[in-house]
Amino acid sequence: MRQTVAFLLVAVLLVALTAPAYAGGATDIALGLAAFAVFNQLFAPALYPRPVYAAPVIVSQPAAIYRVAPVYAYPSGYSVYPNQYAVVQPPAPMPTVVQYPHGRYELRGDGITVAYHWVWIPNPPPPPPPPISSTPPSYSAAPSPR
Repeated sequence: MRQTVAFLLVAVLLVALTAPAYAGGATDIALGLAAFAVFNQLFAPALYPRPVYAAPVIVSQPAAIYRVAPVYAYPSGYSVYPNQYAVVQPPAPMPTVVQYPHGRYELRGDGITVAYHWVWIPNPPPPPPPPISSTPPSYSAAPSPR
């Protein structure tokens, strides 16, 4: 009976005093797996040597060699035409003035040394209307057609 109580007491103390396990974080697992993979790559070839494969032997008959008769080129009966070149027209020039009823835009600069920029130039205002005369217009008495 004493042995049973002593055994139970030791078992209870082992369970009660055991520290909880710490599994670590995800990075610990990754480092452990990486170390295991490197270990396998370094030491696995020593444990399991590669099998040796012999190259297959290929036996065939030598190729037959035939002598070809010489070929002579005859002059053609047609004359050779000269090369024909296509003339490509340059693209239409880019408009540098855009006209509106109340003014215009002008493109300034060459794009290389001076950057392109559009400049607004307004049209001059119309002249003022002529002054209204204070005298009534004179009507001429023309014979009425009947």
